[in-house]
Formats: sequence, structure tokens, C-alpha cells
Amino acid sequence: MSVPNTEQQFKDVMAECRELFAKKLHDYGASWRILRPSSLTDQLFIKAKRIRSLEITGQSLVGEGMRPEFIALINYGIVGLVQLEKGFTDSVDLTVDEALALYDGHAKEAYELMIKKNHDYGEAWRAMRVSSYTDFILTKIQRVKELEDLQGAALVSEGVDANYMDIINYAVFGAIRLKS
Repeated sequence: MSVPNTEQQFKDVMAECRELFAKKLHDYGASWRILRPSSLTDQLFIKAKRIRSLEITGQSLVGEGMRPEFIALINYGIVGLVQLEKGFTDSVDLTVDEALALYDGHAKEAYELMIKKNHDYGEAWRAMRVSSYTDFILTKIQRVKELEDLQGAALVSEGVDANYMDIINYAVFGAIRLKS
């Protein structure tokens, strides 16, 4: 039995996410640019709560499983990083190419962070339950809500960007585990 290659699996999931992101950009443009931080946080919350509901009940009435929701968390996490970088607007102000370039930059940052943490933690994520990723993501979302409410007055905490990066990485792990 071959040992799974985390770096390649991560890249494969991110390529799948980017492809979906590009297709949605084609269909909708960068309409997400109008999302204020609190609305984006709520969108992440909805996706993570749906995963948790599916884990607990085992039932999906809309026919989609958990993996597409992890993919959505990855893409919305990257959107969140773009919004932090550029701020929200009242109209779409990015071309498809500009949006994809921003996406690629933040996806690369998430990958680089995963490499560092995966080295330090010795691939501990492989022994975790997928439901733990969900709980950690929900915890990170709650932290983002608290940080938003503090309006930048946090004392010692990591910023919203660090929480988005962790959400992305836990969601990639979930997508990897659910593909196997």
C-alpha cells in the first residue's frame, strides 16, 4: 500500500476548487465583491453548519453531500482573504483574470501554510475524524465573528486572515478524506 502524498492531494483538491471558482466567475462574475465581512462569515457558517447537520443526521434533502460543502468552504475562505485584502465594494470591480490571480495568490499562501503546519504536526490530520475538521472550522468561524465584533481591538489573537487560512486547510483535509 502506497503512502498518500499530502502535497499532491492538497494540490488536486485546490485545482478542483479553482476550476469550480472559474466556472462560477464565468457565470456570475465577481459578484461576491459586494459581500461585507459579516455576510461572508455567515456564508461560511451556513456551509459548516450544513456539514455538521449531515454528520449528525446522515440525511440530505437537497441531494448534495458533505464534500461539496467543504469545497465551498475553501472557495469562500479564499474569497474572504481577497475581501480582507481589497475591502468590499458596491459593484463588481474585478475582471475574471484579476479575480483568478488573487485566488491563485491566496491558494498558494494556504498551501505554503499547510506544508509548514503539516511538517510540525506530523500529518496528525490523517488520524483525526472528519467531524473534528467540521468542529474546528465552526470554532474558527466563531472566532472570526468575535473578531469582527471587536472591530480590530483584539488583544492577543490571530487575525481574521489566519482563521480563514485554517478554515481553508481543514476544509481541504475534509475534501481529501471524503474523496478516498
